[in-house]
Amino acid sequence: QKEQKMRCDMLQDFEMIIKKFPKNDDITILPIADVHLGALEYMADEWQAFCNKVLESPNTYIVLGGDLIDNATKTCIASPWDNTMRPAEQKKLMAALLEPIKDRILCILPGNHCGRNRDVDDEPMYDIACKLDIEDVYRPNMAFVKIQIGNQSGSGIRNPTYMLCVAHGAGSSIYVGGAASKGERFGMAIEGLDCLITGHTHKPADLPNAKIHIDKQNNKISIKPWRHLVCSSWLGYAGYAAKKLLPPTAYAEQKLILHGKEKAIEISQVTR
Repeated sequence: QKEQKMRCDMLQDFEMIIKKFPKNDDITILPIADVHLGALEYMADEWQAFCNKVLESPNTYIVLGGDLIDNATKTCIASPWDNTMRPAEQKKLMAALLEPIKDRILCILPGNHCGRNRDVDDEPMYDIACKLDIEDVYRPNMAFVKIQIGNQSGSGIRNPTYMLCVAHGAGSSIYVGGAASKGERFGMAIEGLDCLITGHTHKPADLPNAKIHIDKQNNKISIKPWRHLVCSSWLGYAGYAAKKLLPPTAYAEQKLILHGKEKAIEISQVTR
């Protein structure tokens, strides 16, 4: 019974994460997925530099969209013999690297590499969240994050509110269009969405979308924009991708800027 209760205490997908920022300053969010720590191609120096940069950047936060570790097992496509460390060591090192910036993490969730539930009943991302004492922002499949900027008591300034949905993503398409189509279909199903953030494909992309909004209270119909942001991976080109003749993908530094004085989303994407 005790074990059952502990399992049930894990917060579920539709339990919203609410973050309030009292000042009307712009908020920068860095979307992260597919680090694959432990893989031979893992960009260790770049990931360490990134963690240091977050610590030094004010008003900057991160969302963690899965596959932070490679976690290869004998029955998955990736080979455990190609990993540079055991899964337990991957988990321990990732927690240590995130420790200094844990207060900047808005949400954390697993990807297909993190959860090998068909092999073993293990959720390493939840273990990392518990180690960092941020299990309140862990979600098992997708996270809905509400960002409120400004003093809600009223100061004569509009106080923007943003709604993000973060999910790892799924599917095996090697083309950007595959991720775009799946993301557009899913994003259209979420009323009030401002930005959908996914990973999995390793192909960074900023995909603007819009939907028709019906305001029944004020009898108005308008067009509401929303964005789909696909995260970059942190892998060099070699190994599994080369073996399967998959095309290389660009590494991109991505920023999602939520404006604090008037509602507007700005996305920058610089490829290296």
